[in-house]
Amino acid sequence: MLKNVKLTYPLAITMWDFSWLERRWPGAGYEDWEQALDDLKARGYDAVRIEAAPHLVAADPTREWELLPLWNQQTWGSPALNRVRVQPHLNRFIEACARRGLRVGLSSWFRQDRDDVRMNIRTPADLGHIWKATLDTIAEAGLLDAILYVDLCNEFPLDIFAPWLRDPEFKRVSSEGARWMRDSIAVVRAAYPQLDYCFSFTTEYDTWETEDVSCFDLLEPHLWMTHMTEFYQIVGYNFERFESSGYDNLVLKGEATYREKPDYWKAGLKRGIDLLAAWGRKSGLPLITTECWAIVDYKDWPLLNWDWIKELCEFGVRSASATGRWAAIATSNFCGPQFVGMWRDVDWHRRLTEIIHNGALP
Repeated sequence: MLKNVKLTYPLAITMWDFSWLERRWPGAGYEDWEQALDDLKARGYDAVRIEAAPHLVAADPTREWELLPLWNQQTWGSPALNRVRVQPHLNRFIEACARRGLRVGLSSWFRQDRDDVRMNIRTPADLGHIWKATLDTIAEAGLLDAILYVDLCNEFPLDIFAPWLRDPEFKRVSSEGARWMRDSIAVVRAAYPQLDYCFSFTTEYDTWETEDVSCFDLLEPHLWMTHMTEFYQIVGYNFERFESSGYDNLVLKGEATYREKPDYWKAGLKRGIDLLAAWGRKSGLPLITTECWAIVDYKDWPLLNWDWIKELCEFGVRSASATGRWAAIATSNFCGPQFVGMWRDVDWHRRLTEIIHNGALP
């Protein structure tokens, strides 16, 4: 089980990624952290995973950084040029969580600033040192006890989030991939051994039986029905980031394709959940999943309904909980105030967080 947190039941967790820091203009959802966190607590959640921007903190924690948009179609983060200052905002947010008994998972999507300082990461030691520098600023504020775990890179080694690897063909399941994970974690663990460390994943699941994750304290796999089925190929969604054809195709075919054979799509999701549970059993590590269960991208949009997304996500939560392998489970990756259609269904969130809390721990 986790070192830094003594759990008596599985936690309900959500992902607020870099939105907590970037989406602070009027109506963006995070302009009032106190209200957003009160609403999260009211829905039954215990933890939140956020961007800590370690590359920016290590370079200059209080500088105002100009960030370039990662996309303008998706609703995470900013759809246009934005400016942020990581500290002291990071500590203020963690402290606001701690006052409510909410634990904080730290991660990084390595957002691109105007100077692209993330590309200064050249070795595993570099990655470890920027995380140490970030944890130093949190420790100085006396907030380490609020940290649930540290994910050194979101969905490693996707080049959209880890461009500093400089090789789009880089494989996690390789000696070099293992070296990056092992050596970077060693640096930060030497400074803060009381914390739990991992890299989050969303690829290379077909080789999990041969992967060495012995340097991890937990597994943070991300899984959707679309991972395990041909759903996106049928619908015609291709992760378009700066034009709307993917969402146009979701409008035309998404829900209709699901409704034609919902049991088939649920069975695909169940196969993925069983795979991850088997990985947890084999490795002896607890699982935490913060991005899941229906489809990867969705938003409030004309003719896009949330009902079928919530149906699939509820099936995913129930299936994951029943395995007894998860220490923390998300209800979806749309559990944030900017996804109004999902967020406003308070009863749905409460029902699912109760399911999570009533599950067995690893």
